[in-house]
Amino acid sequence: MGKRVVITGQGAISSLGLSADATLNGMREGRLGISDLEFRDVERLSIRIGGQIKGFDAKNHFSRQQISLFDRFTQFAVLAAAEAVTQSGIIFTQELSEKSGVILGTSGGGLQTQDENFRLVYQEGKNRVHPFVVPRLMNNAAASHVSMIHNLTGPTFTVATACASSNHAMGQAYHMIRAGMTDVMLTGGSESMLCFGGIKAWEGLRVMSKDACRPFSADRNGMVQGEGAAVFVFEEFEHAKARGANILAEVVGFAMSSDASDIVMPNKDGAKRAISGALRDAGLNVDDIGYINAHGTGTTANDKTECQAVNEVFGHHAENLRMSSTKSMHGHLIGGTGAVELLACIMALREGVIAPTVSHRVSDPDCDMNVVPNVAQQAKITATLSNAFAFGGLNAVIALRVAP
Repeated sequence: MGKRVVITGQGAISSLGLSADATLNGMREGRLGISDLEFRDVERLSIRIGGQIKGFDAKNHFSRQQISLFDRFTQFAVLAAAEAVTQSGIIFTQELSEKSGVILGTSGGGLQTQDENFRLVYQEGKNRVHPFVVPRLMNNAAASHVSMIHNLTGPTFTVATACASSNHAMGQAYHMIRAGMTDVMLTGGSESMLCFGGIKAWEGLRVMSKDACRPFSADRNGMVQGEGAAVFVFEEFEHAKARGANILAEVVGFAMSSDASDIVMPNKDGAKRAISGALRDAGLNVDDIGYINAHGTGTTANDKTECQAVNEVFGHHAENLRMSSTKSMHGHLIGGTGAVELLACIMALREGVIAPTVSHRVSDPDCDMNVVPNVAQQAKITATLSNAFAFGGLNAVIALRVAP
């Protein structure tokens, strides 16, 4: 079976709030974190809404030297990691540092830095860019800075699998601790693609909504992007118990699959195999699961495929499930989305509060389940799944159980 893995700290920043607690408060309240985008050249876009983090000033959190090195996605990851470490109460001694590492997910990496510097060179005709452009834009920047700040000298890297990046990252962290390779891992994901170039590229796919993200609602018309980060302290159970840590939840299963069929269209069978695999890895039956945090992007293809997969795996028990998409509140954080969504799973286990799918207006017979429309629900939950199904047909599902 291997070693047991628990979560002892969580940190986040999103359009719902500048901390994990603030983000969770937004989820409890069913608050909408999607608003009009504010950045240079936004008037040239046809998509002008997103889960943008408003009121965030890097100068309140970082030195001038750090700001010159940190792209916005790195800033978010560093802040979320610091919050998670503080909550966990863990102290990284030299010995523990060597048995601890960082695995984060991102898809765009330093896209803000790329966008800004492409504009300087191509539009404004500059012939010189800042010497830190490469260190700022590389996808591993956030993971590397988190490891340096906390002096973690174990395995450290970044996973980039589009919308499944965070779940893949957290799954690898789980495997490393379970296998005895490490004792502690900081893991999750970060993303900040809300800039002119980022949104302009996504407009080309014609999958974006101009007004709202409405997962599982029959009148849905596309996804809405967001930005932010969430980072967790994954820790070996006996290590956490020995230091008297407050355990938030236990990670009990993880599975991955590849559709191997289409670069953008999801495949029901790939999703089913990832969901079934996570249950099998966790040693859970379908009726053990009370809540699923859905991938739920608000596109017709994704929503219908996910509902079919869940119904076929869970059978009659699907009627008893609650399945919501918090993307309806904070937007789709692409490579960081699974990490922010794991907060909702932990809240369900600890508080019995199920985050809602907001902006839901019309029931969809193809998604005939309890999708927790608009208002949070109360329920006693002992185990949850968090789904991530990415472009490229890459699927990753994590199973959590109540804290031991």
